[in-house]
Order: sequence, then structure tokens, then C-alpha cells
Amino acid sequence: MSRQPTISVITPAYNSAAQIGALIASLRAQTDRDFEWVVADGGSTDATAELVSAATDLNPVVSSQPDFGIYDALNRALKQSSGEYYIVAGGDDEFAPDAIAKFRSAIVESGADIIVAAAAHDHGAAYIKKGPSWIVGEKAFIANHSLATAFRRSLHERFGWYSRKFPIAADSLFVLRCCKGGVSRHVAPFSAGSVGAGGVSFTDWAGSITELFRVQLLVGCALLPQIALLVLRIFRAALSPKRYRHKPALR
Repeated sequence: MSRQPTISVITPAYNSAAQIGALIASLRAQTDRDFEWVVADGGSTDATAELVSAATDLNPVVSSQPDFGIYDALNRALKQSSGEYYIVAGGDDEFAPDAIAKFRSAIVESGADIIVAAAAHDHGAAYIKKGPSWIVGEKAFIANHSLATAFRRSLHERFGWYSRKFPIAADSLFVLRCCKGGVSRHVAPFSAGSVGAGGVSFTDWAGSITELFRVQLLVGCALLPQIALLVLRIFRAALSPKRYRHKPALR
């Protein structure tokens, strides 16, 4: 019998009291309850930390302190976690009832470093995009960083923690470094749940576009094509900002 991998659900949160109840309900509804829930709260001034701590049946590991944003909180939570794999869940995300069970099965079946699922969002569904990574970025390898991907935690020993230099696109940098660095990846045929519409990049489209431009240069993409894509994305986003969507976990 295969040894069952340990899994941590990682949630960075800040003033998420109005949304986090749905995430808590979806964790309680899991058919596989053998997971660890680690919450890094950024010093919320609402009831976020209290709501999480009150979910005693989920045995949450909670820390609450000021931080430098989403990825600083993620790094803190990861350092407190014990799972071999982790899944990021924003405060406004909701897991499908069988998500943890299916992630675990896919890990056992494949042994891959990254397990890729699909996810639903308000515009339909998130899947891996067709196209090279120099155009579509990390979406060439994963459908969504939050909720829909399980990462082997030890990848951070090889590729570093989430960078505080990228408040919006640190996940893109980490995923691209991993996937261009030869990690194993398994695409699993299930939807992990629904991704919320929160996150700074939903309002700061200019920040999203410029950070992704910098990320692509850091992972070795050619400068001139990236400049052309930058100009095209700015033009498209200025005409219709909601078309450009890069969603880190809710803060």
C-alpha cells in the first residue's frame, strides 16, 4: 500500500471576515479531512482571525501579525506548515468537496512535484492555456496558482521562497522557475473548486502587467518580444481592464 502524502492548505488572509466563512465551510465538507490548515493573517482589524480560530474542528494553525503582503504571508505560513505538499486557498476561494481526496490520489498516482487541476471562476473555468510560456506565462503550466495547484513543499529549497519584490506576480515567478527548471508535473482531470474575484491584481491591472513583464525577463525571455507584448497588453487592458486577470490569493 502506498504511503499517503501529507497535505497543507495555506491561506494568506487580511480583513477577509466577509468571505472566509465559505472557505471554512468547503474545508469542513471535504470527503478527505486528513489535511493541515495554516492561516497567515496580516493583522486583520475585522473578525478574520477570530473566525479562523473558532473553526476548532479544522485544527487551524494561525498566526496574526503585520506583513508585507500576500507572498510574505505565504512564506510565513509555509515555514509553519508540515505537509509534503501544499495548496494555496485565498479567503474568497471554495474547494469542491472531493478536492483534497483527488489531489491526494493524483500525488500517489504520479509522484509529481506539481499537481495541476482546473478551477471555476466568475468568467467560466480556468484551465492551462494553449501557447508558449513566453506569451502566456505560468498559465502554460498551471490553470491557477490559488486552489487549483498542489506543490511539493521542498521545491522552495531549490527555487527559493515567494519573492517580496513582486507583490502581485511572485507566484508567476516561482511557477516559471520550477517548470523551466525541470520539475515533474501531472495534469489531473478534475476541478478543485471555485476561485474568488478578490485580489489586488483585479484592480491594479497596470501593476499586474508590468510585474509579469519583469518576471518574463528574469526567467530568460527575450527583451524585444516582451516589450511588444507589454505594449499590446497595456493597450488591451486600457480598453477593457477586466480582460486582463491575474489573481493572487485574496488579502
